[in-house]
Amino acid sequence: MSEAAASMQALRAALQRQGYIADTSLACTLALAQQLRRPLLIEGEAGVGKTELAKALAGTRDCELIRLQCYEGLDVHSAVYDWNYQRQLLAIRLAEAASPERAAALREEDLFSSVHLLERPLLRAITREQAPVLLIDEIDRADEEFEAYLLEVLSDFQISIPELGTIRAKTVPAVLLTSNATRELSDALRRRCLYHYLEFPSHEREVEIVVTRVPDVGRALAGQIVGFVQELRQIELRKKPGIAETLDWAAALTGFKTEKLQDEPERVLETLSCLIKTREDRGALGADTVERLLAKVA
Repeated sequence: MSEAAASMQALRAALQRQGYIADTSLACTLALAQQLRRPLLIEGEAGVGKTELAKALAGTRDCELIRLQCYEGLDVHSAVYDWNYQRQLLAIRLAEAASPERAAALREEDLFSSVHLLERPLLRAITREQAPVLLIDEIDRADEEFEAYLLEVLSDFQISIPELGTIRAKTVPAVLLTSNATRELSDALRRRCLYHYLEFPSHEREVEIVVTRVPDVGRALAGQIVGFVQELRQIELRKKPGIAETLDWAAALTGFKTEKLQDEPERVLETLSCLIKTREDRGALGADTVERLLAKVA
């Protein structure tokens, strides 16, 4: 086995110890991103496990996970750094209270120093002594202007602060960007990153996820749960149940000592709140639909 293949298998095993079941393709892409020290862009539908991957990766490296949650209007002050204006004002008031001379001697660099600097996720990520995992979550929700700024940071791993100068990375973080594809990302950002499209897992892999994360569930019941959820995803729903919902449902049914879904259709209906998260979707799932889905996974 080559060194690269061994590294991929070791990473896959390490992720599994963190409760994350990765297929060969994902493990290979992650290993390449670490080897090449490149950001990894992961696209996929909501609920396929993109954010959980970052948490598991941080667990394998025994390092800090720093998360930047993107949203419309995200700017430098929220993502990179800001000044602690309250502390700056307090420093001014204390100097004025001490003496006119001390107040007059207070310089701009005394107020705009690292003491008064508030580190936001991007700045924190490049100033850690141990390289963290930096999760830039739902980058597609951020504006194109912020995306352009982020590209510059990811290219050089340095941040310029006018009052302090350029801060260069002490260590290079492992960067994961996630996207639900609500808008098209720039070609420049895509070129900077390695890429992986994360789909909902196969039946076999989702069963492995369930029995790993919910140890008390039997494999037979796990297979029925996953079969039902995967059939549910084929229906036109406003919000398809993700892996987290599958795990919640498995834990709920295990708590009710359910052994076979087909024997307890009422229990299935009662616990659909674990899977269905909108009024419209709940209204679309009547007893007849549930019975039809249960018949498919019998």
